[in-house]
Amino acid sequence: MTGPFSLSARALSLKPSATVAVTSRALELRRAGEDIISMSVGEPDYDTPPHIREAAVQAIRDGRTRYTPVSGVPELREAISEKFRRENGLHYAPDAVTVNSGGKQAIFNAFLALLNPGDEVLIPAPYWVSYPEMVALAGGVPVPVPTTTPTTPDNGFQLDVQELERRVTPRTRLIVLNSPGNPTGAVFPPEALRAVADLAVRRGLGIVSDEIYEHLVYGAEQVSVGTFAPEHTLTINGASKAYAMTGWRIGYAGGPKEVIAAMNALQSQSTSNASSVGQYAALAALTDHAATARFVQGARAAYRERRDLLVSGLNALGLPTPTPQGAFYVLTDTTRLHPDELEAGRLLLERARVAAVPGTDFGAPGRVRFSYATSAATLQEVLRRLAEL
Repeated sequence: MTGPFSLSARALSLKPSATVAVTSRALELRRAGEDIISMSVGEPDYDTPPHIREAAVQAIRDGRTRYTPVSGVPELREAISEKFRRENGLHYAPDAVTVNSGGKQAIFNAFLALLNPGDEVLIPAPYWVSYPEMVALAGGVPVPVPTTTPTTPDNGFQLDVQELERRVTPRTRLIVLNSPGNPTGAVFPPEALRAVADLAVRRGLGIVSDEIYEHLVYGAEQVSVGTFAPEHTLTINGASKAYAMTGWRIGYAGGPKEVIAAMNALQSQSTSNASSVGQYAALAALTDHAATARFVQGARAAYRERRDLLVSGLNALGLPTPTPQGAFYVLTDTTRLHPDELEAGRLLLERARVAAVPGTDFGAPGRVRFSYATSAATLQEVLRRLAEL
């Protein structure tokens, strides 16, 4: 593009998203009358629980629709501080907590606050698609660290701390952790997290720990890495996944006060506060413990049943799929369909009428991600279509 609105090098550096490409093609086919089943969306298929919706309505009635402090309303920051203490064993005072427009903004603010040009960030792969792009936009250098290698092909995408340390250089500044993880569903065990914390302390590194799927864990032990190295850890979370509040856009972070202050300063010059009504909805999610717990427990049980159905079905079809311990995704080896994951994704969409996300943007060649945040009946139909393919 030329002229007065020529694009910046920053904008031009962004890679096209395979996820967007699949979604766009699926929409085209639907408009043409095709029956497309979407397995690509990382979003709960439940409505936001009634007690949270009612809190939002009441906030509107009470006129809580104006600007709030950039860092979030005090009541919500106090509730998040208590949540961190009660559920995670983390001791962040309310002024060491910031509320953001989704967990994604919290992570982006963190990278902008912490990275200088050329700083390296270690990111275990497969990874959520946005981590490398956000690091690069902040001027840093993303460094993928494989969890699955030729010598450990079936380890369930577990963290290799020795491999992580081998990638540390004088330019390394941060380690990103996502447990439970997207797209793998892997939950890193306490001993691995302690080892990462020890590494961070020894080498003077920071840890950005994305724990957005913490409540969606199936039989594994979920631990916050910040309990092992509190001064080296920034903990990211939000309301989207566990409470089915994706559209409300409420994320939050807790960590060292100087980091939180810098994130708030950045946010004050970009978006200002998160949605006022969304904040009061999130407050209800974090304070009405009984109602929220009932919802989370029911959703978690349903996800576990769906996971078991999908994993067993995919493996029975000869598509190797490790059993995830958390979140609501499986990462499937689709080389039997085609060695190239983009082509495998195209075959799934064009011939089976199933939309899934190729592993390209996740750093997962030869694999495709399916989301099981959908009904058991839909999963059975997906498996039927895949069997025909």
